[in-house]
Amino acid sequence: MPTTSIADIQTLRERTGVGMMDAKRALEASGGDIEKAITVLRKSGQKVAEKKADRATHEGVVGVYEHSNKKLVTAVAVACETDFVARTEDFQAFAHDLAMHVAAMSPSYLTPDDIPADIIARETEIAKSQAAGKPENIVESIVKGKVAKFAAEKCLMAQPYFKDDTKTVQQVVQEAIQKLGENIQVRSFTRVIV
Repeated sequence: MPTTSIADIQTLRERTGVGMMDAKRALEASGGDIEKAITVLRKSGQKVAEKKADRATHEGVVGVYEHSNKKLVTAVAVACETDFVARTEDFQAFAHDLAMHVAAMSPSYLTPDDIPADIIARETEIAKSQAAGKPENIVESIVKGKVAKFAAEKCLMAQPYFKDDTKTVQQVVQEAIQKLGENIQVRSFTRVIV
């Protein structure tokens, strides 16, 4: 078994925010490769998030961002299980970062399920007209791909995270669940612009 250095553990902890033993186990599982260890942690974070998803979220905060020109304000309601976690600096910073994301990326919906049926129908028709003339067997996959891309651009939870576009907002929420140890849900958001 490869040995993991304290420096590698510290580097992994700084990059992911996980505890020392979690970082050590991930490095051991990945043969000491930090990038592979991050993948191991992301996979385990998904499992942790799934286990906590049914727990009630009655506490939380509203993360607020006000742009320096005073012409844009965003707010995101983020729920968690306990007031203890809601008051932590990490949770409040997370909610603020989500509000900054809403300011930067201007989502229209929270999740793809929130997109009205008439909007999906309109985007489907647009995609079909753009795929006109293509072979019939690939038109359906082109249309599905274009509608999925529209959802990823317009839905907060499906958007690439503004601080790290290799992750979606949903993945960032799952990482926060793993780090903070509680179920976390983004309930709603608003964007006010002059």
